[in-house]
Amino acid sequence: MAFLAACNKDLNTELTYESYQFAGIDEDAGNWKPILIANGNAISVDAPAATSSTEYQNELAEVKSKIASMTSDQKKKVDYWTNNSVLRWNEIALGLIAKYNLIPGPNVDESYTLPDPANPAGPPPFPFAHPPYASRALAYLSVAQFDGLIAAWHYKFEFNRPAPYLVDSGIPNTYVSNGLPSYPSEGAVLATTARKILTAMFPLEADYLQKLEKEHLESLILAGENVPSDLEAGIKIGEEIASIALSRAANDGMKNAQAPKAVSDSLRAAAFERFGWQWENLESPVRPVGLTPLFGKVKMWHVPNVEATRPGIPPAPGSEAFEKDIKILEDYADKVTHERRRIANFWQDGLGTYTPPGHWNDIAGEYILKYKMNVIRTARTFAYLNMAIMDGGISCWDAKYYYYYPRPIQMIKDFETIAGTPNFPSYTSGHSVFSAAAASVLTYIFPQEGEIFNGWAEEAAISRVYGGIHWTFDATVGTTQGRNVAEYTINVAKIDGADN
Repeated sequence: MAFLAACNKDLNTELTYESYQFAGIDEDAGNWKPILIANGNAISVDAPAATSSTEYQNELAEVKSKIASMTSDQKKKVDYWTNNSVLRWNEIALGLIAKYNLIPGPNVDESYTLPDPANPAGPPPFPFAHPPYASRALAYLSVAQFDGLIAAWHYKFEFNRPAPYLVDSGIPNTYVSNGLPSYPSEGAVLATTARKILTAMFPLEADYLQKLEKEHLESLILAGENVPSDLEAGIKIGEEIASIALSRAANDGMKNAQAPKAVSDSLRAAAFERFGWQWENLESPVRPVGLTPLFGKVKMWHVPNVEATRPGIPPAPGSEAFEKDIKILEDYADKVTHERRRIANFWQDGLGTYTPPGHWNDIAGEYILKYKMNVIRTARTFAYLNMAIMDGGISCWDAKYYYYYPRPIQMIKDFETIAGTPNFPSYTSGHSVFSAAAASVLTYIFPQEGEIFNGWAEEAAISRVYGGIHWTFDATVGTTQGRNVAEYTINVAKIDGADN
């Protein structure tokens, strides 16, 4: 549990790490199976100039000149990006999620205006980076980076052009040498992919992201890692794979997730007709529509259809199981221990934080560093992690609006919570599904740590019960649901070639 206390949820803090020796460089990773493209050579890259050519020698001279005139500020930026910038771009994404995870408040007349991607400046500003939105942003970022790096690895080991510091001993190398060929630049793939994906997800940050991309690309030259033509090839891959990813995103159904009131009301009526219950929003003023009623209709990554992971019917109000759960929640409410409050608060991940999906990305980063993963293994970890988390969120939101189950505060007289009550139905618990899906994937990646990950997932699940905003069956069924969803992702990962 010591690690839990060290988890960082602050917007302005960064992972503390330096350039490091990778556990391996996966020379065959160009043959791994990507997610969005057919194979590593699906994006074409021209052969580079020979290191003996005048063209390349001129590039070396340019690199040496830039390094010789490097400022102290540029040196800090070189140190910041290091040799595993997948972690840095993930961290930047988490910061943006936290910045935009602010629920739009009511207007003066107590009406609500939704964030509008066609008018991102608002008010209110676009996006509202709630957990479903966060899971999707992280998934597209990490999948595009993973596929882009597979393409880069394919050409790196086809052309085998050495890094400039290996060609010219007069060029210093800032980062730990891992012997990776320099063409195409993996850092350029990551910088350009991240800038394009994150700009689409956070349009008001376009200038900021362009500045970061420029600094990252410049740092690759100043670190002695790349010459300009290495960057150009990496940028080409990054542009193309990001466009492919964004094409999928444009047609995945997310634009319809925040459905109008009539659609939300029809879901409510259908649940009442099926089951005889319905969730009621107890906010004041009442928000007319719950959060993303049609997120359950968004295109999944690996689950064949949302019904495949939809859980069974929850206990009917008034049933023996339901009454038993009321007693459990009332007991927790009457005995709010310091430890239960700590757990509820630690896993809250509410407004102004990077949400539960971001929390698990933060955890993944710590273990990536612990096991000294290289760049492409890091991207693979985040890709499968975030696809499972997003699929878990879609499955969870399908259940929420299919069953439209009421929350404890609606059903238990004079019940008080120690956490803010979310604006969507209860069953199943999003925290539970996100966390179980994440823990399952991380256990597949780091099997020796599985007991820790699964223990944290169960703690995240019970935290919502301690907080008074979920039934115990929301948490237990949600945990099973998250694990079931993750199995689809893990089965794909097992045959992508990385385990061979």
